[in-house]
Amino acid sequence: FQDIARHIKFFTKEGDKVLDPFLGIGSTLKSCAIESRVGYGIELSKKYVELSELRIKQEVPESFKYKKNQTIIQGDSTKRIEKFDDDFFDFLITSPPYWNILETRDHKASAREIENLDTKYSEDKADLGNIDDYDQFIEVLGSFFSKCARIVKTQKYMAIIVSDFRKRENYYIFHADLANYIENNSAFKLKGIKILYQRHKSIFPYGYPYSFVPNVHHQNVLIFQNKK
Repeated sequence: FQDIARHIKFFTKEGDKVLDPFLGIGSTLKSCAIESRVGYGIELSKKYVELSELRIKQEVPESFKYKKNQTIIQGDSTKRIEKFDDDFFDFLITSPPYWNILETRDHKASAREIENLDTKYSEDKADLGNIDDYDQFIEVLGSFFSKCARIVKTQKYMAIIVSDFRKRENYYIFHADLANYIENNSAFKLKGIKILYQRHKSIFPYGYPYSFVPNVHHQNVLIFQNKK
């Protein structure tokens, strides 16, 4: 949550409204509570809604006055954003679904099972991670972010945290595909990309010298400005 908090501090000021439309375990709302911002999070899964609520309750001391200014909405983000007024948010930051790569049966999936982590977030048809076709996934996700231009104030920013990934023999440049779609179909303009280095991962490729399968050990933060 420290990485998210740094972006919230940079792009907003106290009392500003921040949206995370794919809330997950609530890192954005924890950051908002600690950094004195009004946070809104949308999450499809009841399990993760409850984890987010528990995390804020347990990890944010009562002395932080914005702890009670965090709103968690359970539902489909593609529909729930329609309920917000125009120009409602000062900043949007999120890490969206990474297609259906959690279902790939490889060593990473085995490691997640050992650590008792999900290898599939849900069976819900509204879960974007259940879309089978990659191009359709990019279109649906990109269209969603394009529509968010209505609820983000003019000249304000949106930060999307994503990693590129491999599925079987194919390597997907996820950050570039998503950025290109949003720029070509919305008022958001890409202002730059920041890199988050995940130091807990090995930087060595697997199988060298017999094969080259690099470990993705960084995330791309796509920074867009709303130019509507």
